[in-house]
Amino acid sequence: MANQLKFIALLSLLPATVAMGQTKWTEKKTGDIVLVTNTGGQQLGYATTSGVKILTVDGLAFKDLNKNGKLDKYEDWRLPVDVRAKDLAGKMSVEQIAGLMLYSKHQPIPAAPAGPFKGTYNGKVFAESGAKPYDLSDQQKEFLAKDNVRHVLITSVQSPEIAAQWNNNAQAFVEGLGLGIPNNNSSDPRHGTLATAEFNAGAGGAISMWPGSLGFAATFDPKIVGDFGHIAALEYRALGIATALSPQVDIATDPRWWRVSGTFGEDPQLAADMARGYIDGFQTSLGDKEINGGWGFGSVNAMVKHWPGGGAGEGGRDAHYGYGKYAVYPGNNFKQHLIPFTEGAFKLNGKTGMAASVMPYYTISYKQDTKNHENVANNYNSYIINDLLRKKYHFDGVVCTDWLVTGDETAVDVFLSGKSWGVEGLSVAQRHYKILMAGVDQFGGNNEVAPVVAAYQMGVKEHGEAFMRARFEQSAVRLLRNIFRTGLFENPYLDPEVSKNVVGNPEFMTAGYEAQLKSIVMLKNKANILPLQTGKTVYVPKKFTPAGRNFLGMETPEKLEYPVNMETVKKYFKVTENPDEADYALVFINSPNSGGGYDSKDAKSGGNGYVPVNLQYGEYKATTARAVSIAGGDPLEKFTNRSYKDKSSTAINITDLAMVTETYKQMKGKPVIVSVNMANPMVFSEFEKDADAIVVDFGVQGQATLDILTGKKEPSALLPLQMPADMQTVEAQFEDVPHDMKCYTDDQGHVYDFGYGLNWKGIIDDTRTAKYKASNKKP
Repeated sequence: MANQLKFIALLSLLPATVAMGQTKWTEKKTGDIVLVTNTGGQQLGYATTSGVKILTVDGLAFKDLNKNGKLDKYEDWRLPVDVRAKDLAGKMSVEQIAGLMLYSKHQPIPAAPAGPFKGTYNGKVFAESGAKPYDLSDQQKEFLAKDNVRHVLITSVQSPEIAAQWNNNAQAFVEGLGLGIPNNNSSDPRHGTLATAEFNAGAGGAISMWPGSLGFAATFDPKIVGDFGHIAALEYRALGIATALSPQVDIATDPRWWRVSGTFGEDPQLAADMARGYIDGFQTSLGDKEINGGWGFGSVNAMVKHWPGGGAGEGGRDAHYGYGKYAVYPGNNFKQHLIPFTEGAFKLNGKTGMAASVMPYYTISYKQDTKNHENVANNYNSYIINDLLRKKYHFDGVVCTDWLVTGDETAVDVFLSGKSWGVEGLSVAQRHYKILMAGVDQFGGNNEVAPVVAAYQMGVKEHGEAFMRARFEQSAVRLLRNIFRTGLFENPYLDPEVSKNVVGNPEFMTAGYEAQLKSIVMLKNKANILPLQTGKTVYVPKKFTPAGRNFLGMETPEKLEYPVNMETVKKYFKVTENPDEADYALVFINSPNSGGGYDSKDAKSGGNGYVPVNLQYGEYKATTARAVSIAGGDPLEKFTNRSYKDKSSTAINITDLAMVTETYKQMKGKPVIVSVNMANPMVFSEFEKDADAIVVDFGVQGQATLDILTGKKEPSALLPLQMPADMQTVEAQFEDVPHDMKCYTDDQGHVYDFGYGLNWKGIIDDTRTAKYKASNKKP
């Protein structure tokens, strides 16, 4: 007996892994976070503040998330994802599932003091509260605890470390609630460039900077967007983000559409290939980050948008606004808009198979519902979601509405108004119910659980409790699947120091900059003026931006400033403010912006408010526009004809045109080089003859343009869009058909068509042009 006591005493002095014999796990505590390492199994993370304990089963560690002292199937990381998701869905209350169906409004970290995304800390704005920037706001605590929200849309963050600390605080908070379901934080695209930022190969940044979506398309190389997806996913996960509200794969069939810049261009096959590369990059975990089937701790769920394609808005108007609620199909080309989804996002090369989530667009796809003949927004349309997306194309992932679709419309021209197109007469709860019955799982921009619960009760009344419970659990499984696959149930916690070293590290910054260089298109190079000789003297005109309003309706002041970082320019050239002293002029302009196609002043003075979207700088009068619009009608309008025939519009940034034409006069025959930052196709006839060389980018650092202009890098990109010969051509094309415009021909005889671009030798003709230009024969 004495010997037994001595042995027991000796065991108490040994490490737990030895003393327990069968135990196959160890743990390490850092602050309030405990990391558990299972030998041959998953790493776990939990917060000591959450009340979660570790269960040891078969010598392995598991998190007791619901704190019932036993291992439930959903807590067992050895089981398949669907088994775990179905087990957890069955344990959830109606209110908990309803909360899982919510997707929060935009959340800046820390919360803004005013505006649509404001928040408080103990009742005070952040600056007056004494709170830390990574603390949860009052509103966040409320919607996480009271409304059971678990999908949070993150916008601005002060730094990667703060983002990581906020993530840890939020995950610890929800880990202590109910069933311990972690947050699935998300983001809109956040890897855009700052034009004035200087690139240094040895320095990092806030986050790696890459070309915009059109820039990726201009490379005509899906591998580049795949590499971006992988890097961006690593950065997202280091910020605590596990879902990307991207990619946007709508084909840009109408050149006037406000969101063309977010697409992969107008060609369905190119968009499909880019979508596949992007999603494979985001969703595929590699090496020790993989858990199963390509999914794991390096994966970010991709939410591909906008089903069934939003690029066919009548007149190029956008459906964020009531004046752009209708997508029209005068070319009977609805099916081609599905290709980037069905042949790209749903047919991945990687193990994950297809995009995790889909977001329908706001638009009413006018007269495309061939079953129920409903002209309601895609989010509400059972034919668009249930019959096409779910049944015909076998998509069983999450379908999430775009933001604010269940709200009441307050004005046809306000961005933050509700967007319940076609169902404006229904109550908010009825809208939620109709969306659920259409096959949608989640509500974007809604923090409040009450209307979802009310929708459930409507379903019980119409179909019975068993039916509605099964419908809710069906969505719950889809939503939970994305949280399980990305490892968040096992370890949602981050090391802020690791996040700091991952996000924007020099290797990632270099990869992004190289992609920028490959995205710049050279359209014109008269007399081979490019590449320019460094060390010469250049004149760069300042850019005037008139006062206006941004897309949220907030006022923006007028500005007169250099459009490029002049300190960077000085590393390539001498700089003068006197054109007479200059060897070259470098003119940096933006493509024309005439607004969204609606003028409230016109409406107030007795007109219908509709005006043309103009792709040239100077005034355009729409003498050839439709006399009667294809679609129309809104509860806030007393008419259905949205024609803008014989009305005029002028670009807000018409001063950009003067930058070229005035500089051309001032240079007196000396070379003028124009760099266009392009958001939409444009009419080049207004200034092309005044330019000796033209390059186009789709969102790059100014330094990348200078590297192309000076020959540090040879241009290799191609136009992902047609450039129209004139506005009459734009008016004549069909909103739903790609490649149907007469293209501009410059004074060198070059046609600015899809797939056109120059290198130092002349027009590029390679495997990319052979593949994609051959696939888009004009109708």
